[in-house]
Amino acid sequence: MASLWVRPAFLSAVLLLLLEVASAGLNGYFGTKSRYEDVNPYLVRDPLSLGPAAVGSGLPPSCAPLQLRALLRHGTRYPTAEQIRRLGDLRARLLRRRPAADSGAAAAACPVAADLAAWQMWYNESLDGRLAPQGRRDMEHLARRLAARFPALFAARRRLVLASSSKHRCLQSGAAFRRGLGPSFSLGSDEVEVNDSLMRFFDHCAKFVALVEENDTAMCQVKAFKEGPEMKEVVEKVASALCLPVEELNADLVQVAFLTCSYELAIKNVTSPWCSLFSEEDAKVLEYLNDLKQYWKRGYGYDINSRSSCILFQDIFQHLDKAVEESKSSKPISSPVIVQVGHAETLQPLLALMGFFKDDEPLKANNYIRQAHRKFRTGRIVPYAANLVFVLYHCDQVKNPEEEYQVQMLLNEKLMLFQHSNETISTYTDLKDYYKNILENCHFKEECELPKVNNTAIDEL
Repeated sequence: MASLWVRPAFLSAVLLLLLEVASAGLNGYFGTKSRYEDVNPYLVRDPLSLGPAAVGSGLPPSCAPLQLRALLRHGTRYPTAEQIRRLGDLRARLLRRRPAADSGAAAAACPVAADLAAWQMWYNESLDGRLAPQGRRDMEHLARRLAARFPALFAARRRLVLASSSKHRCLQSGAAFRRGLGPSFSLGSDEVEVNDSLMRFFDHCAKFVALVEENDTAMCQVKAFKEGPEMKEVVEKVASALCLPVEELNADLVQVAFLTCSYELAIKNVTSPWCSLFSEEDAKVLEYLNDLKQYWKRGYGYDINSRSSCILFQDIFQHLDKAVEESKSSKPISSPVIVQVGHAETLQPLLALMGFFKDDEPLKANNYIRQAHRKFRTGRIVPYAANLVFVLYHCDQVKNPEEEYQVQMLLNEKLMLFQHSNETISTYTDLKDYYKNILENCHFKEECELPKVNNTAIDEL
């Protein structure tokens, strides 16, 4: 019987077409590198859509918004210089095996490796985490949606307070948000205010920096998972697909291949050939690796992660207090809209401080299977352009004085259920009572002071 010969190029094209369909299943597992559209899919069709109407918001019709405080994560960004170097390292390993794969038979036997070796490396280290064009669109569209959702607060000539982290991607995100509102909105000054004490509070917390950020043992669960059976299986599978010895790869290189798949989708809206290396099950394992790091470095892993954000939490309530006092005195609200642009690392600790997305069991290296339905999934919480919004309302025709001022919270433009009531609206008094201990007893300077003795046990954190 005559053998059937198929052109390697044709085989590669068919393979990539099939894998493009399959890679659509990876979108939900990119963790902090997730597109905002994967949280709100209706935006793919219409980036200015406000989505399905909220059901059961519980807001009385006599309530009018007084103040909006929005904490934003910057828009879609390029990889960091470190991630680009790792990608370069991985690609160099592929190119070193290329001479053996130049023949048609070798390419047919290892088509994914051949395609990735031919892939053009367009990232360079100068991009280093900078805002991508898509990131500017993220912010402009978000501004327009918030203005449409709260037209009274975003009316012409209302004052906007706009602040940002000092990072270039955040400053550019703030400027893009401002552009999205159009020329009629009043800004205190032409420049976006830099406020790292609030947007990068973690950098100013000595205890966090020394005992978590710069302490390798603090990430012991992450290291254990990288060396565990789930990641080992993914590394072996990727090595096989790339026709590389498994010793040539490790969890970090496999993760950078997975993240490159996510970057190409978020930045260019294309399915990268790097996506072809992974199944949905692989993606779940790599998502857990990302979530483990966020959990132990920015979430519930150590108390200092969230306690370091109390300076931001208290600032939010100080401005809400001021708006309430101005309203009671029949004065105009001096800051009806406050928008601050930071990072996933700004939002995640704050949400943990408030008790959101906390699982009954901590995320650990040895409980991957049990955490399949966990609440702590960073791709759903802090994708690119993530936003946490506090809205203070003044309500007429209320039964008692406590109901006069009420609050709602939205995460990524969806109403949140308050921890103390499981409702989407709370009286301002009840909300302050619930968080009274943090508001009164969480002092940034004391929380962040390094212990006198350097041999602090890791579980003391």
